[in-house]
Amino acid sequence: MDAQGQTLGRLARNIAIALQGKDKTTYSAHVAVGDFVVVTNASDLRVTGKKMEQKMYYRHSGYVGNLKTFRLREMMESRPERVLELAVKGMLPKNHQGRQALRRLKVYSGPDHPHEAQVTGHPATQAPGPQAIEDGG
Repeated sequence: MDAQGQTLGRLARNIAIALQGKDKTTYSAHVAVGDFVVVTNASDLRVTGKKMEQKMYYRHSGYVGNLKTFRLREMMESRPERVLELAVKGMLPKNHQGRQALRRLKVYSGPDHPHEAQVTGHPATQAPGPQAIEDGG
């Protein structure tokens, strides 16, 4: 999926449905039938309203007084892929199935990704053939 110019929540919803497999006729709640999802251009997401300044993310280490807060703008500048991952995580079930689905999500801030099966054309690098293995190189 290409995230360029798409709204954060709507894209996260579509990703959550694909990860769970709810868009398939073979969907069953107790079986992982969802697809792997590769998202590119996460840095080009858009949000509506004043969310860039008002939406807050929280992280706590477990120690007293160690609550960290981050604005959406700061997160988009430092780790835009994390913003999308957190949005999708909030839309998945809070159980084993949700954690399994989140492992099938790959998010990249730019247009490039290393998943060869999704690259159009021939992959840039190929595994060495049997001749190269026998020769030791």
